[in-house]
Amino acid sequence: MPSKILKSSRKYAVYFPPDYETSQRSYPVLYLLHGGGDDHTGWVQFGEVQHITDKAIAEGKATPMIIVMPDANTGQRGYFNDIKGEWRYEDFFFEEFMPFIEKTYRIKADKRYRAVAGLSMGGGGSFMYALHHPELFSSACPLSAAAGPITLADTKTQLERRGIKDASAAQVENYYKRHSTLALLEAMPDTTKKAVRWYIDCGDDDFLYEGNAQVHVAMRKKEIPHEFRVRNGGHTWTYWREALPEVLTFISQAFHQH
Repeated sequence: MPSKILKSSRKYAVYFPPDYETSQRSYPVLYLLHGGGDDHTGWVQFGEVQHITDKAIAEGKATPMIIVMPDANTGQRGYFNDIKGEWRYEDFFFEEFMPFIEKTYRIKADKRYRAVAGLSMGGGGSFMYALHHPELFSSACPLSAAAGPITLADTKTQLERRGIKDASAAQVENYYKRHSTLALLEAMPDTTKKAVRWYIDCGDDDFLYEGNAQVHVAMRKKEIPHEFRVRNGGHTWTYWREALPEVLTFISQAFHQH
């Protein structure tokens, strides 16, 4: 699809449920985000999204849904606007990509029927998108997520590691407030504590475990309802393939009629 905001064509992958071609009905949607170094084909090739989702639907563990996997590895890597607002991926996602997808395919375009999930960098995207837009997603499932900087000083270090050395103090502070899961949770008003259903999963041997554990503790303190899973494993596709059926079941609980 063409993007005016990113001044480029953008690729994406789509999973259709088995009965999509033969039915007339509309479906819920899951936006499934890939990790750093991957692209829109990651979940298809390594995550076996088609086989796993077909099986979960056939066994009645997930409701039929459309899964959309955007490419966030072309032009610049990541799901966010850059610190200077020159590369606005997040704006593209909400202003161009989501409306395009939900017009092009038979999608139920209500909050209740929309979810976001992702691994690693895409787990960070899942945290940010659902925290920035709790009015748009019924469920969010960050897996082995990069939860963003822990402190303001940490933000500066992370930006410098990415070669961004000339940002002003105000820009760094704004970036921290917008891209730190902990800062966003701290600022969350009581009225939105139950707006999104959270499923957070991170392996006990994962290098990102500490950030996820801190998010879990912060959510407990703020009394934000969430599921937190720590399973045996590291930052691997084996771990994420095992996580996906659970994610599909979890988000289907909001999609279903009870």
